[in-house]
Amino acid sequence: QVQVVESGGGLVQAGGSLRLSCAASGRTFSGYAMGWFRQAPGKEREFVAALSGSDGTTYADSVKGRFTISRDNAKNTLYLQMNSLKPEDTAVYYCAARRSYLIRIHQLDYDYWGQGTQVTVSS
Repeated sequence: QVQVVESGGGLVQAGGSLRLSCAASGRTFSGYAMGWFRQAPGKEREFVAALSGSDGTTYADSVKGRFTISRDNAKNTLYLQMNSLKPEDTAVYYCAARRSYLIRIHQLDYDYWGQGTQVTVSS
């Protein structure tokens, strides 16, 4: 059974940093596309960042230059380094994985999802 589990969320002051982790089990995701999405209270879930099977990256404009997506294949783990956090980054952050190496930004293209981890940025 494939599972992805997020961790690393928490409460941080504006301008601070957090690193989210997403541990995958049940299969290796090396060479497959993965991504991060987030959902703020009262809003729809939105794309944050994605990584292709060859480790190409793409980011939402709202996080470009502040967030970095990466992976450690040996640990089968995806990361999201978040710097210069803003109150508008407050959301539940979800990790997602695809059964393809192609990078995508639409959540319907993702096959596996974690339960989410809460990130709260205070002003």
